[in-house]
Amino acid sequence: MRSPTERRSPVMADVAKAAGVSHQTVSRVLNEHPNVRAETRTRVLEVIDKLGYRRNLVARALVTRHTRTFGVVGFNTTLYGPASTVDGIEQAARAAGYFVSIVGLHTVDTAGMRDAIDYLADQGVDGIVVVAPQRSAARAFDGLPRGMPAVVVEGRHVGEVSVVSVDQVDGARLATEHLIGLGHRTVWHVSGPSDWLEAESRIEGWRTALEAAGRTVPEPLTGDWSPRSGYAAGRRLAAMADQVTAVFVANDQMALGVLRALTEEGVKVPEQVSIVGFDDIPEAEFFSPPLTTVSQDFGAVGRGSIEVLIRQIKTGQARSHERLIVPPLLVVRDSAAPRMDRVYPPTAFMSGPDR
Repeated sequence: MRSPTERRSPVMADVAKAAGVSHQTVSRVLNEHPNVRAETRTRVLEVIDKLGYRRNLVARALVTRHTRTFGVVGFNTTLYGPASTVDGIEQAARAAGYFVSIVGLHTVDTAGMRDAIDYLADQGVDGIVVVAPQRSAARAFDGLPRGMPAVVVEGRHVGEVSVVSVDQVDGARLATEHLIGLGHRTVWHVSGPSDWLEAESRIEGWRTALEAAGRTVPEPLTGDWSPRSGYAAGRRLAAMADQVTAVFVANDQMALGVLRALTEEGVKVPEQVSIVGFDDIPEAEFFSPPLTTVSQDFGAVGRGSIEVLIRQIKTGQARSHERLIVPPLLVVRDSAAPRMDRVYPPTAFMSGPDR
């Protein structure tokens, strides 16, 4: 006949008895308290593993008022950037000892945003991360509970909430300056949708780099982040092949479509047209040719977001107004090359800034 301890799940008192320590010592080990001797900590952890003890998180939350769970609101997580951002946040939370509850929204509006926040708040999450790449999401931040630790990812125009973001403007500047440095007279741009803050920032970086170099700024071609929209833009660029020698595309998926369209029209990349993308998706190095692009450190974004939330919890300042900017990195491959003079004579390029 089995003992009562064997018939039920072990509790903290069972661990304390088996390890020969107090209930308080077991609690300190579980909460990673520093004032526990190393040999005691090891012994308690061995007993926990042997007994298969699992903490009662509900009871713990009632005592500490913390669930060790963060809520994440994400938008368009089928796209590489938002999906990678959410993954980076989840990995960082787990590394810090937190669970993650994710709400994915397909459309962004104030009502949907507030419903998602209310749902997470009702779960008793310790803090909320909102991945907010669209302008319409930024208008809904008033729905965040005042006492709730919160951080916004890519919320460029948010005023009252801490923000963690990749420097999109600088990434676009790096891409454009790389093409200018290769001798291209100007750089065309295939942008993302107008309501996306990232698209807006990448246009800003592209335009700033051209203006700083004294180059003409062509009218951007607008896509929707998809390869199909990049393909449509590529067909238009191919029709202007006598004017176009370099293109900065706002994401790698659209760059794939641009590459396909130019190739079909007999325009060689990079011999006739150089291309630089943005995101450095896993497939980018296997494009034909391998794509020069701007890499975003989504892991750093995730770690920064969780670190901001934990600081807010420890200090009790739910609106710390931090601004954490993650630098981008230009990854040089084979899709961009020095400009070959096809229309303009060399003296025209060397004579001075474009008119």
